[in-house]
Amino acid sequence: MWRTSGAGSTKQVRRETEQVPEQDTAHEPTEQQVAAFLERRREQIAQRWADAALFRTVFTVSRDEAVEACKAVVDALIDVAATGRLEDITAPGFDRARDQLGRMAASRIRIGSSPSQIAEEVAGLRVSVTEQLRGEFADPSEERAQECVLALTLLMGTLRLVVMETTLSAGQELIERQEQQLLEVATPVIKLWEGTVAVPLIGTLDSARSQVVMESLLDAIVAERARYAILDITGVPTVDSLVAQHLMKTVAAARLMGAECIVSGIRPAIAQTIVQLGIDLGTVLTRASLSDALAYALGRQGIEVSPRPTTGADLR
Repeated sequence: MWRTSGAGSTKQVRRETEQVPEQDTAHEPTEQQVAAFLERRREQIAQRWADAALFRTVFTVSRDEAVEACKAVVDALIDVAATGRLEDITAPGFDRARDQLGRMAASRIRIGSSPSQIAEEVAGLRVSVTEQLRGEFADPSEERAQECVLALTLLMGTLRLVVMETTLSAGQELIERQEQQLLEVATPVIKLWEGTVAVPLIGTLDSARSQVVMESLLDAIVAERARYAILDITGVPTVDSLVAQHLMKTVAAARLMGAECIVSGIRPAIAQTIVQLGIDLGTVLTRASLSDALAYALGRQGIEVSPRPTTGADLR
């Protein structure tokens, strides 16, 4: 029999209490022990993670903001571990952090991080939390400790998959948004004169871009109170039946808004293609060039366009 006394023995007992899990948890499922560990160390884990690149470069207002984001992720891991679904990316516990992770992934993508870089950053979170878990055991090499570390590793691997899923989704949304912005930039509506607007089209005219053209043109007709709208297809390389259908729909929509639509830029090659395809543009007003279409629109408004007279000063 032996006795302990003094401050040294008190410190030793406290240290052993901190390191060795309580006896009543020794027979708990490994997943439950991992959940309990994450619950106990929630604050410490969040404080360490807050300095990781994944959180530090996203939450720049204050460190406390990053810490709170880390706690939300830890809470999600606790929920998943408690259910025992360590390898299930659809576990309900991840729903708590999925929006948070999505915003983080989108922010990292916007600053140029690749999905592989983000995956490595998530993998880096595992190192610190695994070290803390090993510190819970007097002997990290014992079987129970190894089982808990393995369970935590599986859980962190699943978190990595969830982050990759949200990263790919955020990347796709960013691409779609950029494509929409490019379509809008590539389809400007120009006010040529009072009551006259024009859309110069350049490049291929597909269904998505045709929808943007129609919406932009109709908005401009309303905003400018335009009576004439010119669709200039000088920069469209080819016109097939699909492009012709898009043009017809846009012309019809403009008419419903009270504007007369003129299609300009009908080159000889395009005219031959239209005839060979049997496309009927008989109801559509066409002109060979944008200047001809503008002259027509101005003439309909009582504005006469005439060539500038040549003078001796001009010749000099």
